[in-house]
Amino acid sequence: MNDNHFPPAGANHWQLGPIIEALRHSRENTHNIRHQGRVRELPSREVLKQVIEGISAALFPTHYGRPDLNDESIDYFVGDTLNVALDRLVEQVRRALRFSPESDELGELELAEQARAITRTFAASLPEIRALLVSDVQAALAGDPAASSVAEIMLCYPGTIAVLYHRLAHCLHRLGVPFLARLGADIAHTLTGIDIHPAAQIGPSFFIDHGTGVVIGETAIIGRHVRLYQAVTLGARRFPTDDSGALVKGAPRHPIVEDDVVIYAGATILGRITVGAGSTIGGNVWLTQSVAPGSNVTQAQMRGA
Repeated sequence: MNDNHFPPAGANHWQLGPIIEALRHSRENTHNIRHQGRVRELPSREVLKQVIEGISAALFPTHYGRPDLNDESIDYFVGDTLNVALDRLVEQVRRALRFSPESDELGELELAEQARAITRTFAASLPEIRALLVSDVQAALAGDPAASSVAEIMLCYPGTIAVLYHRLAHCLHRLGVPFLARLGADIAHTLTGIDIHPAAQIGPSFFIDHGTGVVIGETAIIGRHVRLYQAVTLGARRFPTDDSGALVKGAPRHPIVEDDVVIYAGATILGRITVGAGSTIGGNVWLTQSVAPGSNVTQAQMRGA
C-alpha cells in the first residue's frame, strides 16, 4: 500500500520537458559554471574519504585498520591497504589537476603521468607524516589530564582526527593539488567541526583539545608544541584587494603562533600578527596586535588596554 495520498506521477504529469530543456540551456549556455566552461570530471568526495581512511589504516593499522592484526599479518595488511588507497588517489589527483592553471596545456597522457608522480611523492612522505602525527598524539597525552591512553586519544578525540586529515591534506596542497587538499579538509570539518585550511603550516606536537568550532586560516603559521581549545579562531582581520577591487589571493593575513603557545577557548586572533613563544592567550580574548614572547593575555587586560 502506498504511504502517500497521491498516486505516483510520471514525467508528463509534471510537464518536465520544458523544465529539463531550460535547465540544459542554463547548464550549457547562460549559466555555465564549469571550470573553463568545459571540465565535467570532478574529484569524488566519497572516494577521497575512502582514500584517507585507507591511508589512516596503513599509518596506524590496529587503531584505524583491524584490531586483530599480528606481527605476521600487519605488513601484508599495510601493503594491500596502501596499494588500494593509492590506486584510488591517483585518479582523484588526475581529476583535481584539471583545476590547476599549470595543467591547462597538458594532454591526457601528461596529466596522468603528473598525477602518478605526485601520488608517488605523497606515498614516500607517509613515514614523515606518521612521525608528525605521533608527536601530535603524544602532545595530547601530555597536555590533557583526562587522557588515559594513546588509543583513547586516537579513537575518541576529534582534534586528533582533524589534525590527521590536515597532515595529509597539507602534503597534497604542498605537492600542487590544492583543490583535492581543500576537499579533504572539508571532509574533516564535516566529521569534527574543526576547520583547518590545508595550506596552514603547523609544526609538530600540535594538540586541539575538545576542538569544536576551531578555525585556522590559509596563511596561518603555527610552531611546535602549540595547544588550542574549542572555538579558537586564527583568522584574517581584513582582505587586501588589487586596483580593480578584486581580492588578492594568498596574501599573508593570518596569525603566526610561535612555539609553546596555549590559546584557551573562544579566543579570536586576527590578522598577520605574532603570538610570541611561550605565551598564554586567555579564553574569549579578541587579539589584533602582536604580543611578546612569554605574554599572558586575559580579557581584563584587553579591556584595560
